[in-house]
Amino acid sequence: MISSDQRQKAIVAAMSRPEGAPRPAGEPPVDETFGADVFSRAEMQRRLPKSVYRSLLRTLDDGEPLAPQLADTVACAMKQWAVENGATHYTHWFQPLTGSTAEKHDALITVDGRGGVQFSLSGSELVQSEPDASSFPSGGLRATFEARGYTAWDATSPAFLVRNSGEVTLVIPTAFVSWTGAALDQKTPLLRSMDALSHHAVRVLRLLGADGGVRRVMATAGCEQEYFLVDRNLYAARPDLMTCERTLFGAKPPKGQQLEDHYFGAIPPRVLAFMGEVERELYRVGVPVKTRHNEVAPGQFELAPIFETANIACDHQMLVMETLRRVAHRHGLQALLHEKPFAGVNGSGKHLNWSLATDAGNNLLDPRDDTHANVVFLVFLCAVVRAVDMHGDLLRMSVASASNDHRLGANEAPPAIISIFLGDMLTDLIEQLERGAPERTMKGGAIDLGTSSLPKIPRDSGDRNRTSPFAFTGNKFEFRAVGAGQTVAWPTTVLNTIVAESLDYVANELEAASGGDPAKVRGAVTGLLQDIIKKHKRVIFNGDNYSAEWHAEAERRGLPNLRDCITALPVLGAAKNVELFAKYRVLNPTEVESRTHIATEKYAKELLIESEAMVLLGRQLILPAALAQQTLLAQSVGACKAAGIECADTSAQLRAFVDLTARYNGTLEALDEADNHQDADPFQHASYMKSKVVPLMAELRRLGDELETRVASHLWPLPSYRELLFVK
Repeated sequence: MISSDQRQKAIVAAMSRPEGAPRPAGEPPVDETFGADVFSRAEMQRRLPKSVYRSLLRTLDDGEPLAPQLADTVACAMKQWAVENGATHYTHWFQPLTGSTAEKHDALITVDGRGGVQFSLSGSELVQSEPDASSFPSGGLRATFEARGYTAWDATSPAFLVRNSGEVTLVIPTAFVSWTGAALDQKTPLLRSMDALSHHAVRVLRLLGADGGVRRVMATAGCEQEYFLVDRNLYAARPDLMTCERTLFGAKPPKGQQLEDHYFGAIPPRVLAFMGEVERELYRVGVPVKTRHNEVAPGQFELAPIFETANIACDHQMLVMETLRRVAHRHGLQALLHEKPFAGVNGSGKHLNWSLATDAGNNLLDPRDDTHANVVFLVFLCAVVRAVDMHGDLLRMSVASASNDHRLGANEAPPAIISIFLGDMLTDLIEQLERGAPERTMKGGAIDLGTSSLPKIPRDSGDRNRTSPFAFTGNKFEFRAVGAGQTVAWPTTVLNTIVAESLDYVANELEAASGGDPAKVRGAVTGLLQDIIKKHKRVIFNGDNYSAEWHAEAERRGLPNLRDCITALPVLGAAKNVELFAKYRVLNPTEVESRTHIATEKYAKELLIESEAMVLLGRQLILPAALAQQTLLAQSVGACKAAGIECADTSAQLRAFVDLTARYNGTLEALDEADNHQDADPFQHASYMKSKVVPLMAELRRLGDELETRVASHLWPLPSYRELLFVK
């Protein structure tokens, strides 16, 4: 544990850092380096025989199984490319149910039989590996002693190189399954959900006569990432940040985000240097990062990429998080991806921008001009509305975690009630559809800025709503409830699955109503969309989602309000949801049960770690500081008495401080006692942590923060919010 002297040294070191290293001179432009470390289609076309390349494209574009005899050829070309770029090892990179990634490195060599080695990567090594699965969460899918697990090459997500500390590693994205084939990862169900979604989307397009030769429909995604940066010296002086990635104590500083001056403000030079290096690394591995800016809270920032196929976007999102953390160290910074690292200022989310695109590149959720005549858009829009209304509980569950509980429902993030924002133009179309065939599209017009020196600018047909959890934003939906630190693959899987179910319903209804006659489909569409709107319009809400009035209105509408993780997690195991995942072959009932178990256990473990960290901080740092302050006050009282001076104010202050310290110590003991509670049933344990431990932690924090404001700065052992939040 640190001392107050070490705290002062950390603060001095943080304040005296240089602004940040300048961009290296002579660095090549982005258009020359983008994707340079990706085994891309262009690279494969250059290195593979034409027949092999064409066969591989059928796997990538049409979902055909990869011919086993081609694996050796692809592996040889991939190995040669990697070695030419300095790689010495390769790894099967996968996403276990821990919420992060995993990798085991193997050398790109084999013994040649003459006492030497040669570079080698066989087809079998490319396609499959066998990492030890015993130490990864399985939720009962296998016993601990049953260690066998397999990684399987995901050819749809390109291999890439990671350069770190002078080492270059060939990274091969893979799925991760047990010996029985059960999914132990995030990628496997994601790919299954994409297949289900594509199948039923193509069915609908063909019924509408709008397929145009479409073979596949892809879910697309672009994931905005919010994060905090703190000086690494100060981070090292905060045991709670190091252990839990959030501050368990911290009094509110005089200045936080009240002035709203950080948002979109000038990026500090040191942070800008960090951002530039992050972007350059991401460009090399093909991540199309587009946007960077200051976020609302001091010390908070954001980056966002351009849309990609959902599978690749989810892989790239994991790379973004890893790169933020890795590069931050080089700049003496620490990237915090926790949803709520600092109380009293905005937390961090990860907005999932989601849409649907055909293999010809057409965005099915682009309304275009004269939207009222765009039947394909209206059908897919209504299918999404139906999906979110019927399965809002699943969407809410997909973002449930102990850390996201700190954020959801506050006036900085969407509430736990899942609703859809459509905006004025689409809402008008929905109202027209409910009455019959729509006849007009609302136009936005133009804005005259009142001076000839500024141009008239086009006005969108509707405003945005930053309080909505699921908002239409022009040509996509934005799911804004995803937590900053979680993998985006799981909410994407859920979203894909519920929309696949809705499109399946639409296709079945159109087939039944039209009797297979294409001429009757158009008439059947209007009636079907009217029915969907009448049944599911309750989920559409364009107002203030933060207001108490909306919470009351949502209850009247019958929308679920799953306020916290403990309420949301059991939803996954509900019979209708188990059946949903099984029907579309995304997760079987055993896999669903395992995920419920893992998420519940993780919730309890995270709270247990935090509560034990609070007890340690309290006993080893905060109480000693409080006692030192008491000693100073007592000495002051004694000195006054010795001098014959009336010291009522000082005596009263000492009594108040002693009382505050006693209450703090009592809460600390109660929390310490609560930490000893164990329950074999994960849900019972998690419920106990929520009902008993969380309130004690909140009270301990309140008392500890009150102590911080009463202890002399030179005695307080932890860097304060005032020092942490403003990166210099």
